[in-house]
Amino acid sequence: MPPAACLATQDLTVRYHGETVVDRVTLRVDSGEYVGVVGPNGAGKSTFLKALVGLVPFDGRVELFGTPRERFGAWHRVGYVPQHVAHPNPHIPATVDEIVLLGRAGRRGLGRPFAREDRAAARAALSAVGLADLGRARLSTLSGGQRQRVHLARALAGEPELLLLDEPTTGIDPATRHTFYELLDHLNHDRALTIVLVSHDTHSLFHSVHRIVALNRRVTFDAAASSIASEEDLHHLFGAHPEPAHGGVRDASRA
Repeated sequence: MPPAACLATQDLTVRYHGETVVDRVTLRVDSGEYVGVVGPNGAGKSTFLKALVGLVPFDGRVELFGTPRERFGAWHRVGYVPQHVAHPNPHIPATVDEIVLLGRAGRRGLGRPFAREDRAAARAALSAVGLADLGRARLSTLSGGQRQRVHLARALAGEPELLLLDEPTTGIDPATRHTFYELLDHLNHDRALTIVLVSHDTHSLFHSVHRIVALNRRVTFDAAASSIASEEDLHHLFGAHPEPAHGGVRDASRA
């Protein structure tokens, strides 16, 4: 019997005010995959991720590691980085350490104090994203790229097996995007972290991910990235608007 998928949906449907935003999406993501999700603005990509983690109601079925989402309780196995975390409320006085430590709440449980191992995991996550020396800094004092890595560290602190990222490089300069995608490549290849990444950055997707899923309310394409001839084909065919290329992202993962 094959192992359960990290993520599986069947006829996943989300409606807002009578309008269907995500329409009968059936998808399976297995352990170790690196999946890029593309599509035009308003295609339901962010809503799809929100449904997976329980932020919006849906019809159909979602399973995480073989368990229906409504019965799933091991949320430390899933890391989620939503949109716009690079632009936080500047009046929130949290430090980097405090933000990253919140990623341990899924393992520790709400209301229970953080232990030594939680703080060690948070420090390790900050080190993994290259911010080990900024733990005491206020989040509001960091650049957009640094904030993005802080929230990635928060997700990693829980030691997830599945990482969901929603437009993580929007508004970040090309050089910082390059560094960010290199980090994702490392996490996927060297740590075997399963990644589902929603992005308009067709250049990085084309050169990094294993598999491309095009979503425009429904799944309109789902195939190996290596089956797509060029970046131009990617954004023309699926309506994704490319961000400026930043070059240098390795494509060894497109096997």
